[in-house]
Amino acid sequence: MRSRTFADLDRVVALGGGHGLGRVMSSLSSMGSRLTGIVTTTDNGGSTGRIRRSEGGIAWGDMRNCLNQLITEPSVASAMFEYRFGGNGELSGHNLGNLMLKALDHLSVRPLEAINLIRNLLKVDALLIPMSEQPVDLMATDADGHFVYGEVNIDNLASPPQELMLYPKAHATREAVEAIAEADLILIGPGSFYTSLMPLLLLEDMDQALRRTPAPVVYIDNLGRELSVAAASLSLKNKLDIMEQRVGKRIIDAVVVGPHEDVCDVQDRVVIQEPLEASDIPYRHDRHLLRQALEKAIQTLG
Repeated sequence: MRSRTFADLDRVVALGGGHGLGRVMSSLSSMGSRLTGIVTTTDNGGSTGRIRRSEGGIAWGDMRNCLNQLITEPSVASAMFEYRFGGNGELSGHNLGNLMLKALDHLSVRPLEAINLIRNLLKVDALLIPMSEQPVDLMATDADGHFVYGEVNIDNLASPPQELMLYPKAHATREAVEAIAEADLILIGPGSFYTSLMPLLLLEDMDQALRRTPAPVVYIDNLGRELSVAAASLSLKNKLDIMEQRVGKRIIDAVVVGPHEDVCDVQDRVVIQEPLEASDIPYRHDRHLLRQALEKAIQTLG
């Protein structure tokens, strides 16, 4: 019997935040509309954080980052979308893509429709869905039981949080839940563990969809050490345990890791371990090598 490849899959769904998810999706962009990304929307730093503090709404930064990495035909539209204001004025540091998405929000366009409009403008085939269309922030209780509010502060924790939660409680976007239900393969990561990956798993309907899916799930680990001290202290097994504890079921069938990762305590899962580093930025995945590693995982899982 012939092994499966990406060509045999009708729907691949990738979960994560900005840089990591964008890298995964751009490595699989030849799949076109068979590829769906479900994007974290809890960011409260940088241009996104400033917009949210003054205007409210969901966080657009990770979505914009994914769209940027999926642009294959540079155009005036893509140059506009990627433009960041300089100087010292009020617009300094703001990204025009964030402002465009926020403007559509003000025009009462549903976030998912706003993304589809921008996708068409940028000629991006892959689908992108915000994890939730309700504005939410990430909250944690630290080791001493104190509340910590917002991604930026949680990334600065010195030790792993006792608990993570979304505030206010929110529902996953309906299309995100449907995409997981219809998936032939689900990918999680890479990305900041507590602030890019875990927020997706704090949505109860997302967890329910992941418990029910018959599709194999592959976790792609980071190559570089996390800047967050708390996240950097976690082993690969710790991360798998925390994610699965949250989902309420053992769901991860395979892990894709770099050559230096300690995988001794990862039992009964397919482990694809090989060089994955991009030649220009070692802590980013090389798109071609990542696709090959994922292809190998699919073949091993059958």
